[in-house]
Amino acid sequence: MTTREITDEAELRELIGVPTPRAATKERRALHQRDREWLAASPFCLIATAGADGTCDVSPKGDPPGFTLVRDDTTIAIPERPGNRRADGYLNILANPHVGLVFLIPGRTDTLRINGRARLVRDAPWFADLEVKGHRPLLAVEVAIEQIFYHCAKAFLRSELWQPETWRPDALPSRPRLVKEVEAPAESLADLERHYGPDYAKKLYV
Repeated sequence: MTTREITDEAELRELIGVPTPRAATKERRALHQRDREWLAASPFCLIATAGADGTCDVSPKGDPPGFTLVRDDTTIAIPERPGNRRADGYLNILANPHVGLVFLIPGRTDTLRINGRARLVRDAPWFADLEVKGHRPLLAVEVAIEQIFYHCAKAFLRSELWQPETWRPDALPSRPRLVKEVEAPAESLADLERHYGPDYAKKLYV
């Protein structure tokens, strides 16, 4: 069988169809009270970015529920905590401010999607509202909302993501072993096991 590529919107629509009226018109440009409540309950989101050359990145962000600050009906802010310092998504934002975000609540199969334009803020009076355990964020991603809507549950239902009986955390080697085998660092496996051991969780904000 030959590979058949889809090359235009007409062909795509012929294959998958058009959205239902409810799906096509559900997007909004400002936060509803229920959106605020969702953000207050969400401990995790994914931020998608693209550079000027189209290079893409998706970065996870997580903190205690409500870590996303609602600044007003059309503006939110997400704190940055200490990490690997690659800053792939942030470099993309400097070149191209368009971002897409998906907010999750554990156990919920629907998600909240927000698309908009982002800027990086290194300090502001509202940084105090982003403190966790006495630690201010390194910076914040402030997003001016252009589109917001709820996404249906089908992907989560198909994947059984929240069904514990389907979980297989031991399907692959441990994090230290993956690092040693895939990234080939100079550290020994024993050093990596110490790094990712019990003390790892003590360094989340420093």
